[in-house]
Amino acid sequence: MGVNRYGGVRALVTLEAARVMYEEGVKQYFTAKRIAARRVLGHREARQSHYRPSELPSNGEIREALLALADLAEGSSRGRLLFVMRVRALEAMEAMSAFAPRLIGSVATGHIRRGSDIDIQLFTDDPDGPELRARELGWDATPERVSIRKGGEIREYLHLHVVDQFAIEFTVYPAHDVRERPRSSTDGKPIARKSISALHAILERDHDEAWAHYQRDGTLLDLTAQDLDDEAPGAFDGLLEDLDESAPEDCVPTDEERAWLEGTADYDPLPGFEIA
Repeated sequence: MGVNRYGGVRALVTLEAARVMYEEGVKQYFTAKRIAARRVLGHREARQSHYRPSELPSNGEIREALLALADLAEGSSRGRLLFVMRVRALEAMEAMSAFAPRLIGSVATGHIRRGSDIDIQLFTDDPDGPELRARELGWDATPERVSIRKGGEIREYLHLHVVDQFAIEFTVYPAHDVRERPRSSTDGKPIARKSISALHAILERDHDEAWAHYQRDGTLLDLTAQDLDDEAPGAFDGLLEDLDESAPEDCVPTDEERAWLEGTADYDPLPGFEIA
Protein backbone atom coordinates (compact mmCIF):
# COMPACT_ATOMS: atom_id res chain seq x y z
CA MET A 1 0.00 0.00 0.00
CA GLY A 2 2.89 2.37 0.70
CA VAL A 3 2.28 5.93 1.77
CA ASN A 4 -1.21 5.97 0.21
CA ARG A 5 -2.40 3.83 3.09
CA TYR A 6 -1.78 6.82 5.36
CA GLY A 7 -3.26 9.52 3.14
CA GLY A 8 -0.41 9.86 0.69
CA VAL A 9 2.64 12.09 0.66
CA ARG A 10 0.63 15.21 1.47
CA ALA A 11 -0.76 13.73 4.70
CA LEU A 12 2.61 12.40 5.83
CA VAL A 13 4.38 15.69 5.15
CA THR A 14 1.59 17.54 6.99
CA LEU A 15 1.91 15.38 10.08
CA GLU A 16 5.69 15.37 10.14
CA ALA A 17 5.87 19.16 9.62
CA ALA A 18 3.49 19.62 12.55
CA ARG A 19 5.60 17.27 14.68
CA VAL A 20 8.78 19.13 13.73
CA MET A 21 7.22 22.42 14.85
CA TYR A 22 5.79 20.98 18.05
CA GLU A 23 8.66 18.77 19.17
CA GLU A 24 11.72 20.49 17.76
CA GLY A 25 10.77 24.14 18.12
CA VAL A 26 10.79 25.08 14.43
CA LYS A 27 8.81 28.31 14.14
CA GLN A 28 8.53 28.77 10.36
CA TYR A 29 6.05 26.69 8.37
CA PHE A 30 8.26 26.81 5.29
CA THR A 31 11.29 25.43 7.15
CA ALA A 32 9.21 22.71 8.81
CA LYS A 33 7.72 21.74 5.44
CA ARG A 34 11.16 21.37 3.86
CA ILE A 35 12.46 19.25 6.73
CA ALA A 36 9.32 17.10 6.69
CA ALA A 37 9.47 16.59 2.92
CA ARG A 38 13.08 15.44 3.13
CA ARG A 39 12.31 13.01 5.94
CA VAL A 40 9.15 11.56 4.43
CA LEU A 41 10.35 11.38 0.84
CA GLY A 42 13.98 10.64 1.57
CA HIS A 43 16.84 12.80 0.29
CA ARG A 44 17.33 10.89 -2.94
CA GLU A 45 13.65 10.66 -3.88
CA ALA A 46 13.08 14.33 -3.09
CA ARG A 47 15.79 15.35 -5.52
CA GLN A 48 14.54 13.09 -8.30
CA SER A 49 10.82 13.79 -7.90
CA HIS A 50 8.95 16.96 -8.71
CA TYR A 51 5.90 18.09 -6.80
CA ARG A 52 3.82 21.13 -7.53
CA PRO A 53 3.30 23.38 -4.50
CA SER A 54 -0.43 22.61 -4.73
CA GLU A 55 0.34 18.94 -4.09
CA LEU A 56 2.07 19.67 -0.78
CA PRO A 57 0.34 20.84 2.42
CA SER A 58 -0.56 24.45 2.96
CA ASN A 59 0.49 26.32 6.08
CA GLY A 60 -3.12 26.14 7.22
CA GLU A 61 -3.16 22.33 7.00
CA ILE A 62 0.04 22.13 9.01
CA ARG A 63 -1.34 24.53 11.60
CA GLU A 64 -4.47 22.40 12.06
CA ALA A 65 -2.34 19.28 12.52
CA LEU A 66 -0.10 21.17 14.94
CA LEU A 67 -3.06 22.25 17.06
CA ALA A 68 -4.41 18.69 17.07
CA LEU A 69 -1.07 17.40 18.37
CA ALA A 70 -0.97 20.10 21.05
CA ASP A 71 -4.52 19.28 22.15
CA LEU A 72 -3.73 15.59 22.44
CA ALA A 73 -0.46 16.15 24.30
CA GLU A 74 -1.45 18.96 26.61
CA GLY A 75 -5.21 18.76 27.11
CA SER A 76 -6.65 21.23 29.59
CA SER A 77 -3.21 22.50 30.61
CA ARG A 78 -3.02 24.44 27.35
CA GLY A 79 -6.12 26.43 28.31
CA ARG A 80 -4.58 27.32 31.67
CA LEU A 81 -1.33 28.32 30.04
CA LEU A 82 -3.10 30.45 27.43
CA PHE A 83 -5.00 32.37 30.11
CA VAL A 84 -1.86 33.15 32.12
CA MET A 85 0.04 34.17 28.98
CA ARG A 86 -2.78 36.50 27.96
CA VAL A 87 -2.85 38.14 31.38
CA ARG A 88 0.94 38.62 31.28
CA ALA A 89 0.59 40.06 27.78
CA LEU A 90 -2.08 42.47 29.02
CA GLU A 91 0.17 43.62 31.88
CA ALA A 92 3.06 44.19 29.47
CA MET A 93 0.83 46.09 27.04
CA GLU A 94 -0.55 48.32 29.79
CA ALA A 95 3.01 49.08 30.90
CA MET A 96 3.79 50.08 27.29
CA SER A 97 0.46 51.80 26.65
CA ALA A 98 2.16 54.98 25.39
CA PHE A 99 3.26 53.10 22.27
CA ALA A 100 -0.11 51.81 20.98
CA PRO A 101 0.71 48.14 21.72
CA ARG A 102 -0.86 45.35 19.69
CA LEU A 103 -0.71 41.67 20.62
CA ILE A 104 -0.03 39.34 17.70
CA GLY A 105 0.91 35.71 17.18
CA SER A 106 -0.20 32.58 18.98
CA VAL A 107 -1.25 34.28 22.23
CA ALA A 108 -3.57 36.55 20.26
CA THR A 109 -5.10 33.72 18.22
CA GLY A 110 -5.09 31.14 21.01
CA HIS A 111 -2.97 28.76 18.95
CA ILE A 112 -0.20 28.42 21.50
CA ARG A 113 2.05 25.42 21.81
CA ARG A 114 4.76 24.44 24.23
CA GLY A 115 7.55 27.00 23.94
CA SER A 116 5.35 29.80 22.57
CA ASP A 117 6.35 33.33 23.49
CA ILE A 118 4.41 36.61 23.67
CA ASP A 119 4.74 38.87 20.63
CA ILE A 120 3.76 42.53 20.92
CA GLN A 121 4.06 45.28 18.32
CA LEU A 122 4.75 48.87 19.43
CA PHE A 123 4.15 51.96 17.30
CA THR A 124 5.97 55.22 17.92
CA ASP A 125 8.00 57.95 16.22
CA ASP A 126 10.39 57.90 19.18
CA PRO A 127 12.41 54.73 18.44
CA ASP A 128 14.32 54.96 21.71
CA GLY A 129 11.18 55.40 23.80
CA PRO A 130 10.28 51.71 24.32
CA GLU A 131 13.79 50.79 25.44
CA LEU A 132 13.90 53.72 27.87
CA ARG A 133 10.48 52.72 29.22
CA ALA A 134 11.65 49.14 29.73
CA ARG A 135 14.57 50.42 31.76
CA GLU A 136 12.24 52.57 33.86
CA LEU A 137 10.21 49.46 34.61
CA GLY A 138 13.34 47.57 35.64
CA TRP A 139 12.86 44.93 32.96
CA ASP A 140 15.73 42.77 31.81
CA ALA A 141 15.38 43.88 28.17
CA THR A 142 17.85 42.94 25.45
CA PRO A 143 17.69 45.12 22.31
CA GLU A 144 18.24 43.65 18.85
CA ARG A 145 18.18 45.55 15.56
CA VAL A 146 16.95 43.54 12.60
CA SER A 147 17.12 44.61 8.95
CA ILE A 148 14.49 43.35 6.51
CA ARG A 149 13.47 44.18 2.96
CA LYS A 150 10.06 45.84 2.79
CA GLY A 151 8.56 47.65 -0.17
CA GLY A 152 11.76 47.29 -2.16
CA GLU A 153 13.95 48.89 0.48
CA ILE A 154 15.92 47.78 3.52
CA ARG A 155 14.37 48.83 6.83
CA GLU A 156 15.72 48.39 10.32
CA TYR A 157 13.47 47.49 13.23
CA LEU A 158 14.19 47.35 16.94
CA HIS A 159 13.26 44.19 18.82
CA LEU A 160 13.24 44.17 22.62
CA HIS A 161 13.51 40.74 24.21
CA VAL A 162 12.21 40.63 27.77
CA VAL A 163 12.49 37.53 29.93
CA ASP A 164 9.93 37.22 32.70
CA GLN A 165 7.64 34.28 33.45
CA PHE A 166 7.44 34.01 29.65
CA ALA A 167 9.64 35.34 26.89
CA ILE A 168 8.20 38.58 25.51
CA GLU A 169 9.31 40.11 22.23
CA PHE A 170 8.44 43.71 21.43
CA THR A 171 8.93 44.91 17.87
CA VAL A 172 9.01 48.68 17.35
CA TYR A 173 7.44 50.21 14.22
CA PRO A 174 6.89 53.80 13.03
CA ALA A 175 3.64 55.25 14.38
CA HIS A 176 1.87 55.35 11.00
CA ASP A 177 2.38 51.58 10.52
CA VAL A 178 -0.39 50.92 13.05
CA ARG A 179 -2.82 51.49 10.18
CA GLU A 180 -1.27 48.68 8.10
CA ARG A 181 -2.43 45.08 8.42
CA PRO A 182 0.19 42.58 7.26
CA ARG A 183 -1.19 39.31 5.93
CA SER A 184 -0.59 35.94 7.52
CA SER A 185 1.56 33.39 5.72
CA THR A 186 -0.84 30.73 7.02
CA ASP A 187 -4.09 31.75 5.36
CA GLY A 188 -3.34 35.01 3.53
CA LYS A 189 -5.74 36.97 5.75
CA PRO A 190 -4.76 40.04 7.80
CA ILE A 191 -2.96 38.93 10.95
CA ALA A 192 -4.78 38.90 14.27
CA ARG A 193 -3.70 42.04 16.11
CA LYS A 194 -5.30 42.85 19.47
CA SER A 195 -5.33 46.18 21.29
CA ILE A 196 -5.52 46.44 25.08
CA SER A 197 -9.31 46.79 24.97
CA ALA A 198 -9.66 43.86 22.57
CA LEU A 199 -7.53 41.65 24.83
CA HIS A 200 -9.69 42.65 27.82
CA ALA A 201 -12.75 41.50 25.87
CA ILE A 202 -11.12 38.17 24.97
CA LEU A 203 -10.25 37.48 28.60
CA GLU A 204 -13.81 38.23 29.69
CA ARG A 205 -15.32 36.09 26.92
CA ASP A 206 -12.96 33.11 26.63
CA HIS A 207 -11.65 32.85 30.20
CA ASP A 208 -14.62 34.21 32.15
CA GLU A 209 -14.21 32.24 35.38
CA ALA A 210 -10.43 32.55 35.62
CA TRP A 211 -10.61 36.24 34.67
CA ALA A 212 -13.27 36.96 37.30
CA HIS A 213 -11.11 35.24 39.92
CA TYR A 214 -8.10 37.29 38.81
CA GLN A 215 -10.15 40.49 38.98
CA ARG A 216 -11.23 39.70 42.53
CA ASP A 217 -7.87 38.99 44.15
CA GLY A 218 -5.16 39.47 41.51
CA THR A 219 -3.98 35.86 41.64
CA LEU A 220 -3.42 33.68 38.59
CA LEU A 221 -3.92 29.99 38.01
CA ASP A 222 -1.06 27.84 39.24
CA LEU A 223 0.98 26.38 36.40
CA THR A 224 2.81 23.11 36.77
CA ALA A 225 6.42 22.56 35.79
CA GLN A 226 5.15 20.57 32.80
CA ASP A 227 3.07 23.57 31.66
CA LEU A 228 6.18 25.71 31.46
CA ASP A 229 8.81 23.16 30.38
CA ASP A 230 9.51 23.56 26.66
CA GLU A 231 12.32 20.98 26.90
CA ALA A 232 10.17 18.15 28.20
CA PRO A 233 10.02 14.96 26.12
CA GLY A 234 7.25 15.15 23.58
CA ALA A 235 4.37 12.76 23.19
CA PHE A 236 4.86 12.53 19.43
CA ASP A 237 8.54 11.62 19.08
CA GLY A 238 8.89 9.06 16.29
CA LEU A 239 5.19 9.26 15.40
CA LEU A 240 5.88 8.42 11.75
CA GLU A 241 8.25 5.57 12.45
CA ASP A 242 7.41 2.12 11.14
CA LEU A 243 4.37 3.26 9.15
CA ASP A 244 5.70 1.37 6.16
CA GLU A 245 8.93 0.65 4.32
CA SER A 246 9.17 4.20 2.97
CA ALA A 247 8.87 5.97 6.31
CA PRO A 248 11.98 7.41 7.98
CA GLU A 249 13.81 5.12 10.39
CA ASP A 250 14.22 7.93 12.88
CA CYS A 251 13.44 11.60 13.27
CA VAL A 252 16.80 12.85 14.52
CA PRO A 253 17.72 16.07 12.64
CA THR A 254 20.58 15.64 10.20
CA ASP A 255 23.56 17.98 10.19
CA GLU A 256 22.02 19.70 7.16
CA GLU A 257 18.72 20.24 8.96
CA ARG A 258 20.51 21.63 12.01
CA ALA A 259 22.31 24.06 9.71
CA TRP A 260 18.93 25.24 8.37
CA LEU A 261 17.66 25.78 11.91
CA GLU A 262 20.80 27.67 12.91
CA GLY A 263 20.67 29.81 9.77
CA THR A 264 24.11 28.73 8.54
CA ALA A 265 23.04 26.70 5.49
CA ASP A 266 22.71 28.01 1.96
CA TYR A 267 19.19 28.13 0.58
CA ASP A 268 18.59 24.85 -1.23
CA PRO A 269 14.92 24.42 -2.18
CA LEU A 270 13.36 21.06 -2.75
CA PRO A 271 11.55 20.50 -6.05
CA GLY A 272 8.17 22.16 -5.75
CA PHE A 273 9.38 24.69 -3.18
CA GLU A 274 11.28 27.01 -5.54
CA ILE A 275 8.49 29.61 -5.70
CA ALA A 276 6.96 29.09 -2.25
